[in-house]
Parts: sequence; C-alpha cells; structure tokens
Amino acid sequence: MEGYCVKCKAKREIKDATPGFNKRGSAVVFGSCPVCGTKIYRIGRTPLHEGMEAPKN
Repeated sequence: MEGYCVKCKAKREIKDATPGFNKRGSAVVFGSCPVCGTKIYRIGRTPLHEGMEAPKN
C-alpha cells in the first residue's frame, strides 16, 4: 500500500501500515516512510479495513 511522503516528495510503500479511523469517522491508514521515517497518513478505505466498523459519533 502506498502513500505520499511529504519529506521525500514521493509515493512510498507504507511501513507498518495500521488501519484506523480519524475523528470524523473516515477510514485512514497510519504508517511511516521506509526511507526517512516520516509519518504517512492515507485517507480512504482499503482491504485492511475489511471487517472494521467506523466509530459512531
């Protein structure tokens, strides 16, 4: 799974990808850049979210 690293200014494979939800209940994936270690945050449902339900606000 890829995300955009703002420090490298390139799309990178997300290291230690963890599915979750933000405060608004949108699906996101958290992880880090394998090159520089910067946090990567990808918005949108992915196969990692399969079986997960968004929290109710």
